[in-house]
Amino acid sequence: MPSPIVVLFLLVLLLLPPRLSRAQEAGAPPQEMENLDGQVQDLKQKILDLNTLLFRLQEDLLFPEDSSVAVFFAMEGGNYFALDSVKLNLDDKLVSSYLYTDREVGALKKGGIQRLYMGNVKSGDHELVAIFTGKGPQEKDYKRAETVRFNKGDGAAFIKIIIRDSPEKEQPEFAYETWN
Repeated sequence: MPSPIVVLFLLVLLLLPPRLSRAQEAGAPPQEMENLDGQVQDLKQKILDLNTLLFRLQEDLLFPEDSSVAVFFAMEGGNYFALDSVKLNLDDKLVSSYLYTDREVGALKKGGIQRLYMGNVKSGDHELVAIFTGKGPQEKDYKRAETVRFNKGDGAAFIKIIIRDSPEKEQPEFAYETWN
């Protein structure tokens, strides 16, 4: 179902062309046409601003800061691991699953950060398990699970899971960072 703002925007667009056409048919002076065009542009901008405000309100309602948790993923290097997919379990429940294209993996290797999950959890201790599959060194199938235990306190919690190259071990390393 389209949002009320989208419906409103479409209604405005449907209603405006006849008004402009009548103005043109009546031989309205060019200055009046410019005024109408300016009013239309102002109205479009107000609708866009209102839509942005509604989006932020929706985000605040769906993910209140006190209970929200966000999980991000990044790669540093990627010479020892060719990523295929990630599954993310939060407290033994699958919350996210993602299958990567070569292009997406390339973007991650160039420093991109992906938001894997955003949701709500109660305060207290939680366990996050990220399962990575792909090709490891020497093109062998590689599957690795990284467990992150965190305590959700007041405010939002953020977790970043990182795959790094370890040149000494010639293996990928899995690490994480948390912050509030």
